Amino acid sequence: MTTLENDFIKVSIRSQGAELTSIYNKRTGIEHLWQADPAVWGWHAPNLFPVVGGCLDNQIIVDGKPYPMERHGFTRQSEFTVIEATPTKACFSLKSNEKTRAGYPYEFDFQIEYQIDNQVLTLIYRVINREDKRMYFSVGSHPAFAVPFFPNEKYEDYYLEFQNEEPLERHMLSTKGYFTGETEPVLTVDKQLPLTADLFNDDALVFKNLASRSVTIRSRNHDQAVTVSFPAFPYLGIWAKPGGKFVCIEPWLGCADREGTPVPFEEKEAIQHVEPNGLFETGYTIGV
Repeated sequence: MTTLENDFIKVSIRSQGAELTSIYNKRTGIEHLWQADPAVWGWHAPNLFPVVGGCLDNQIIVDGKPYPMERHGFTRQSEFTVIEATPTKACFSLKSNEKTRAGYPYEFDFQIEYQIDNQVLTLIYRVINREDKRMYFSVGSHPAFAVPFFPNEKYEDYYLEFQNEEPLERHMLSTKGYFTGETEPVLTVDKQLPLTADLFNDDALVFKNLASRSVTIRSRNHDQAVTVSFPAFPYLGIWAKPGGKFVCIEPWLGCADREGTPVPFEEKEAIQHVEPNGLFETGYTIGV
């Protein structure tokens, strides 16, 4: 386990998946990350690569050949190496290997950097292409934040506050996790979306091209809050397992497939790319 700490927060990251396991506010005594109850949902904050969401037939098609690919990719199951560590910053690396090549036929170095400054945690994703050809991928994050913050509160005391007042339209998912092509309005009042027990009965709320660049978890009882800011991520997923005492705010550069006929990997919706022997870098922040 790797730990970052300053006067305000303490953050823990495990080597499997380079996954956050704790964001502890030292000033308030609040653990802001879901503690992965396996009876409900056994993850804290998976990193998603080289796909986001589900792929039709659980595969991708590269250069005309199908390759097996699980939902959200293989990163969360992979063992990362720590390549840099200081009291307030750590960088993890996953390099292509025999196992990754079986499902993703590219040579790469996928790096995840965590850095804390005061009460803000910054996550940076780096995709380094070791190929002499363009490499395609998606990348995203799936952090689950514990709600409520305090034991004397209820889940329904909380709401999500979007940065902007805007019409929200969710893109509906099938029971298999693919887009159906249907959309449905999501109603907010004064930029607020209440958290309720049945909000996620029809799976995640997936938004495309939001005007808001941040979402904040707030309570009606106090001023403690968590803000996720994602300036470079046009797709956003919001989800919780029904009955789970958490909410995921998920910045994505990529998304699930749409029901129908599979398309080549480079034609997937929201697919990203990095040029031969090039570097792609993006990031977002969590403020507590």
